[in-house]
Amino acid sequence: MPARQDPHPAHRTEHPRSADTSPAITRAFALLSNGWNGLILMALAKGSADSAQIRERVTGISSRTLARRLRQLSAMDLVTQDVRPGPSSRTRYALSPHGNAFLIPLAVLFLWAEDHLPASEERPPSSP
Repeated sequence: MPARQDPHPAHRTEHPRSADTSPAITRAFALLSNGWNGLILMALAKGSADSAQIRERVTGISSRTLARRLRQLSAMDLVTQDVRPGPSSRTRYALSPHGNAFLIPLAVLFLWAEDHLPASEERPPSSP
């Protein structure tokens, strides 16, 4: 008779690796520790945008916070900047290949949150 599979794999106690000491998982959690980062990346998943368009997609974020987060995400090579010269020069932002790759675990996290976290009206806090 085949072994019975656990119907609730999320309740398993074994871990494939020792994630608590992994520098990679520490970096991933640091990225997500600022709630705006994930929301900005999800907003850019809809396509490239300038900062005003990103603010429309990410309700509640201030211009200052958005500029700071975009600089951080650009430095991490998750977001690219395309400065268009001219009288009203604008910078357009888009996901880099690394940013696009990050959408996969971000989408899984989104689905998990939809299924397992209670709804809340709270917005992510602004970081200094």
